[in-house]
Amino acid sequence: MKELHIMEPSETDWKRIDAMTDEEIDTSDIPPLGEDFFKRAKVRWPKQQTTLIAQVDPDVLTWFRALGNDYERRVNDALRIYVEAHKDFVSTDVEVTK
Repeated sequence: MKELHIMEPSETDWKRIDAMTDEEIDTSDIPPLGEDFFKRAKVRWPKQQTTLIAQVDPDVLTWFRALGNDYERRVNDALRIYVEAHKDFVSTDVEVTK
């Protein structure tokens, strides 16, 4: 398995991609979505998030910020992983849902 290096810049030529028209994009490997797909499809709206003011160690915040502008989402994702891994160890009436 290839090791991922999230701190390395992408090699994607985003300027070329952005300049492409819809007709220039090759979608031949995408299967068509038939009527059955749309009959079973469900709209899933994102849950409203809660704003939190929390104290964290400066090095922790610096590390998350170094990952990019979406660092707050990444902090939430890290907390989500922790909760999922430990939810069986805490007795609570709160249901953990994604």
